[in-house]
Amino acid sequence: MEWLRAAELFVNVVQLGSLSAAARRCGVSPATVSRIIHSLEEDVGGRLLNRTSRKLNLTEAGEFYYSKVDQILHQIQEANDSVARLQSSPRGTLRVHSRMLVGNQYIVPALTEFSRRYPEISVDLLLSNYAVDLVAQNIDVDIRIGKMEDSALIARKLAHAHRVVCATPRYLAIVPPLESPEALSGYNCLTYRLNLGRSVWRFIDPEGKLSEVPVNGNLQSDNGQALLQAALAGHGIVIMPDWAVRDELASGALVRLLPEYQVSNLEFDNGVYAVFQHATQVPSKIRVFVDYIAGYFKEQLGEAPKRREPANLRVV
Repeated sequence: MEWLRAAELFVNVVQLGSLSAAARRCGVSPATVSRIIHSLEEDVGGRLLNRTSRKLNLTEAGEFYYSKVDQILHQIQEANDSVARLQSSPRGTLRVHSRMLVGNQYIVPALTEFSRRYPEISVDLLLSNYAVDLVAQNIDVDIRIGKMEDSALIARKLAHAHRVVCATPRYLAIVPPLESPEALSGYNCLTYRLNLGRSVWRFIDPEGKLSEVPVNGNLQSDNGQALLQAALAGHGIVIMPDWAVRDELASGALVRLLPEYQVSNLEFDNGVYAVFQHATQVPSKIRVFVDYIAGYFKEQLGEAPKRREPANLRVV
């Protein structure tokens, strides 16, 4: 920054033709300008200005230096202006990562209207079922499901991920009625591959008692969309977030089982979050996307419940 200040003073001296005029424009004393120019000449190893009592002239080295430095300063100003426009006006490429199930069901349908509202933003959408590093993978916004733990990130809650047990009427017609969680061992359960060994579904009964039920089945996957499609094909019983099966439950394509129980295959208090890096000034393309997606989820599912969030995460 010291060189930048010296270069700006030098360019002003050349353009205005005097130390005093450059000093007035830059808000410093003529003595300060003279000292900084002298220091700049020492740094570059040659005289840049010939000084007389009447005027200043550029040396050959000074003419070369001025042409290069003036160009650099213009490029710096253009860069500053471009960043300011990016901050103030939503534009540029927005890299978004989402888990597949929520991405396919909510993020992709939301993008048409978002792109209509913000035509200068180009969305680069990545869908996977694996955690991403926002910094290493250059991700602007990550749509996550679960509990947030990274204190360097900001998370905005989009929905509460309340889970339900469900199956199709066709599957339920060929098996005995399911009367308790413990009876699930006799049913074909479609399970997530969680790298935790055996598959365990957790239940809390109306009295608040927790039970863990080992389940078995002939299909497991790391893809929630695949498990949902298998359940809809009558393959067995599945745990799904309620937001993922609301239409199927409403239409009768799926039937909710054990509705009096809270259920989960991971943690009970999970949510859907839009996660992004902390910054003094969040780029406008990120800000408008997160605001829009939060509004879209609210429109589709209602207000995200207010629940206590992990203490080491900044939630907005």
